[in-house]
Amino acid sequence: MKYAYQAYDEAHMARAYGSVLPISLKKTVVICDQIRGKKVADSIKMLKRVEKMDQAIPFERYNKGGIGHKPGMGPGRYPIATSVEVRKILEEALANAQFKGLNTSNLVIVHVAAQKTAKQWHYGRKRRRSMKRANLEVVVAESSEKAEKSEKPKNEKPKKGAQ
Repeated sequence: MKYAYQAYDEAHMARAYGSVLPISLKKTVVICDQIRGKKVADSIKMLKRVEKMDQAIPFERYNKGGIGHKPGMGPGRYPIATSVEVRKILEEALANAQFKGLNTSNLVIVHVAAQKTAKQWHYGRKRRRSMKRANLEVVVAESSEKAEKSEKPKNEKPKKGAQ
C-alpha cells in the first residue's frame, strides 16, 4: 500500500486506508475538505449528524448541477452513504492509534485524501455505465493541548529616507 502522505511519523501518527469503496469521488472530496485539520471525535460526531440529516455538508466545489441551498449556508447536501464510509475509515484510524498506544482524546486529522479507482462497469446492461468508486486514506496525529504561541515581531514604522 502506498500512501500519498510522505511525512509519516510512526511514533505519533496512525493511518487507515479504504480501497475501492462504493462511494462517489466528488462527494468524498467535499467531505475530506470539510474534516481536514479537525479533531477526529468532532469529525465523527459531524458525520453522524449528516447521516441523520441534521447537518448538511456545504458543496463549494461541485455545485453546478443546481444544488439547493440549506439553512445557514449556500449550496449543500446530505451525502449519507459517503458519510458512513468516511466515518468507518476514521474509526479504523482511531482504533489503529489506540492499538499503537496514542492518546485518542486529542487526535487531529492531518491528512485525508480521496483518489479515483480503476473503472468498473455495471454488468448486464445494454450500454456500459461506470460504477462510482473511490479510495480514501486518512492520517491522524497526536496534537498537544498546549499550543505554543510564537510572538510576532513588532512592526517597525518605515523610516523616512532621502528621496
